[in-house]
Amino acid sequence: MAVTVRELHETRQTGTHTDIYPTRVQDEARIIPRKDPIVYGDIDDGPLGQQELSRYERDGFLFLTGLFSESEVEMYRRELRRLDARADNSKRPEVITEPGSESIRSIFSIHRNDDLFGRLCRDPRVLDVAQQLLGSDVYVHQSRVNYKPGFTGKEFYWHSDFETWHAEDGMPRMRAVSCSILLTDNKAFNGALMLIPGSHRHFISCVGETPEDNHLSSLKAQEVGVPDQESLSWLVQQGGIHVPEGPAGSVLFFECNTMHGSNGNITPLPRSNAFFVFNSMENRLQAPYAAPRHRPQWLAERDHTRALRHL
Repeated sequence: MAVTVRELHETRQTGTHTDIYPTRVQDEARIIPRKDPIVYGDIDDGPLGQQELSRYERDGFLFLTGLFSESEVEMYRRELRRLDARADNSKRPEVITEPGSESIRSIFSIHRNDDLFGRLCRDPRVLDVAQQLLGSDVYVHQSRVNYKPGFTGKEFYWHSDFETWHAEDGMPRMRAVSCSILLTDNKAFNGALMLIPGSHRHFISCVGETPEDNHLSSLKAQEVGVPDQESLSWLVQQGGIHVPEGPAGSVLFFECNTMHGSNGNITPLPRSNAFFVFNSMENRLQAPYAAPRHRPQWLAERDHTRALRHL
């Protein structure tokens, strides 16, 4: 007889690993106070000063402009176009198209499958910040390029990445940071990311069991693991909504539990970025907390978790 997600969760609860962030196993949403630190390092551990660390601690994100030059950005944009052309009509699972069209939405596992982006995640300008925020050596949990093409780029609904990584990948604690490197100018009108300041201090437990192979549909339009409207409204009442607008070459670091989403892009201007998730070497994946089985390697690294080093 098949084992349900709820039975798997109950087994975990009575085993050696107690789930302190239960989700997708209850009949109603819950707001659970964060039980983990936010900043694990200090000013002696990396390039960020006390003001920047305090801002990240308070808001759950940090937006840094001018980290990469125009010539560097153009080099990565050329690679973005090359990957797009190579992925056209591709049936590879890591190539995700927009709902209702063949436009490329995302290409995953770029740190392993592309030399240029594989070097980018080791660049001191991003790697040193990730190590400082997480207070440890890190590896890439997930990577991708997001295209958000003009006219056809669809929305990403509100979500906490940690909720998915915890439920479906088995990430035990909130000790990961996402790094979005802007390869085009980000404006509110072309689908720039929206974040809820302070939302990282509360875990929103979601309703609804994880279907088998949920990732096959959730990467196009997420329906399971999304917060309820009442909890979202409460978070926005507490912290508002912030849209980091800035030029290509800027970098957004945001905490793994920060609630975020983006609108569709009906302008002619794409909103493209390279995206790396750095996870602490002390926070490597276990069995999924609320899914029948873990997601594939191109979505959540399990085998290739050696600590990153500068090239």
